[in-house]
Amino acid sequence: MKTLLLALSVLSLALVGCSKKDTTTLADKSKDAANTAVDKTKEVATDVKNAVSDKLVEWKLTPTDIKADFEKGSRIVRNKSVAAGEKVATVADNARIVTVINAKLVADSDLSALKINVDADAGTVTLKGTAKSHAFIGKAMALALDTDGVNQVVSLLTVE
Repeated sequence: MKTLLLALSVLSLALVGCSKKDTTTLADKSKDAANTAVDKTKEVATDVKNAVSDKLVEWKLTPTDIKADFEKGSRIVRNKSVAAGEKVATVADNARIVTVINAKLVADSDLSALKINVDADAGTVTLKGTAKSHAFIGKAMALALDTDGVNQVVSLLTVE
């Protein structure tokens, strides 16, 4: 009889232990997932911002560089090293380059409202229009130069 009571007690404790439910609600899980996504997005945005800043310095497209170029004339040209074996852009490549650069300009909050005309010919991109500052000209040139198939960017942009 004592053995039976002991066995029932052990069994009931085991069942009680197994019946514990996860008290984390769906709302808590969603909130945690959203916070994780926000953190990762901020991290990626910071990485992109740093990469663009590095390119502005590397390609001499900082506001100071652009102002110095404007003192020499309104035409600013930057070249990118061409990888060995890279082919010359075709008409289809030119259309793709223009489309990609226009998408980058629209996606950038500083440049999306500007009227910048983009033309491409055999890997040379020409930007025409106006920008609000020398910094925005440098940024537009960096976005264009950082596009596959682009070897040179010529800026005919002016400051409003």
